[in-house]
Amino acid sequence: MQTYDDTQGRAPQQFSSFDEFFPYYVGQHSKPATRWFHFVGTHLGAISGVIGLATRKPVLVAQAPVISYGLAWFSHFTIEKNKPATFGHPLWSARGDFKMIAMMWQGRDAELTRIAEDAKRFTVHEGAAA
Repeated sequence: MQTYDDTQGRAPQQFSSFDEFFPYYVGQHSKPATRWFHFVGTHLGAISGVIGLATRKPVLVAQAPVISYGLAWFSHFTIEKNKPATFGHPLWSARGDFKMIAMMWQGRDAELTRIAEDAKRFTVHEGAAA
């Protein structure tokens, strides 16, 4: 079972599967601007990496994660005001990011907003019960 201590000082979150984790992950990206920073950062990082591989320029490959994570983490610290889920669940967060971005490509950003709102309500409800 995976745990994650969020920035709100509540007890660590426990997840036994990615399907349990994903709503929490989306909840950490509750504002559309945060999701769009992830979308842009992931794409720019991928472009940098692909161009670096194609042109055999290691510096472009090396800067790919800096670009991707830099924009994503900026959005967490300045827009969401929370700690990136990557700090607690790096692999599930990467998978969550790709799923979230795929949903955005499919025009499902409104669905992500609903998932985030539900996750926040659930977390607040659990916090009140504790």
